Amino acid sequence: MDWHKRYEQQAGWTRDLRAYLFAKAEAKSARQILEVGCGTGAILSTVDSSAALHGADIDLRALAQCRVNAARAILMRSDGLALPYASASFDIVFCHYFLLWVGNSLQAVREMKRVTRPGGHILALAEPDYLSRIDSPDELKLLGAWQVESLRRQGADPGFGARLAETFFEAGIKLEEMGIFQPVEKRTNAEEFELEWAVIESDLAGMIEEAEIQKMKLCDQAARQRNERILHVPTHFAWGRV
Repeated sequence: MDWHKRYEQQAGWTRDLRAYLFAKAEAKSARQILEVGCGTGAILSTVDSSAALHGADIDLRALAQCRVNAARAILMRSDGLALPYASASFDIVFCHYFLLWVGNSLQAVREMKRVTRPGGHILALAEPDYLSRIDSPDELKLLGAWQVESLRRQGADPGFGARLAETFFEAGIKLEEMGIFQPVEKRTNAEEFELEWAVIESDLAGMIEEAEIQKMKLCDQAARQRNERILHVPTHFAWGRV
């Protein structure tokens, strides 16, 4: 599984939203910007700012890739629940498909707030709510249930997106804007379809019989060819200020 390609795919989904929110957060005039959970650098490498860029992630292999993909960024290995930065260090702190994975999302957001300077910006760019997922045709609803169970087994909180704004509020962050950005129906080309299914197969391996996974893949492919496939995972964003 090429996870950097997956992260680049996710980055494509949020490209317009990121441009909008970084403009609101005045990224071009910022001096210090931090991405928490920077992974392989799929997002950090695209930040349009002359600011000093910083990235934090717990995965050493991902950080090694990030060092190549976002060469000018200063990287730190770090748990998002205890960031190794002084308080009030950054003008903008952001994350992308991150908070659902951390175990204690409120503590992670409090840490993001702690390291943001007064008046600075905090952006959670994409947090999905898989518990509100919509699949059509009906025979593909089982696929959604499998993926929710897989996320739970991996330690994720599949419904976190619906609580994103509440978490910002509990952390004492002033919400400026929040919403859901993903369209109800998303068309995919053959390459994107195979990448989506590489993730599904990786997630379900050892949990669901391979023959059942492949049967579901064929069902998904046939539904797309008939233009009957609907897949909607409400994905939430929030922009706040300290």
